[in-house]
Amino acid sequence: MADYQTFDIVEEITRNDGTKYREIGNLLHNGQAEYAAEQGMIREVRIMKINIPHSRNVETYEKYVNDNFHIYSQVAIPEWIEWTKTPEMDAVINKVLQENQLS
Repeated sequence: MADYQTFDIVEEITRNDGTKYREIGNLLHNGQAEYAAEQGMIREVRIMKINIPHSRNVETYEKYVNDNFHIYSQVAIPEWIEWTKTPEMDAVINKVLQENQLS
């Protein structure tokens, strides 16, 4: 398992069914998503913004993800794990998107 992860990018992930969602992550997460796309676990990943400010909302989401999900330490992951969100975390992500003019 990876050490505590800090987040600094916004990505758009396209699932295999064509639906998309936005995720707050980092370069490790992006590398894993690129690998997952190459392996057919997801269709595509696209970085929307890099070096986002480390706001209170980003910190809140980081804590949620680090506390609730297994984060692999390597890029070559055995499976793609979509971080499921509570309604509260959906609201936090929407605030991060607004803070970064991506909503």
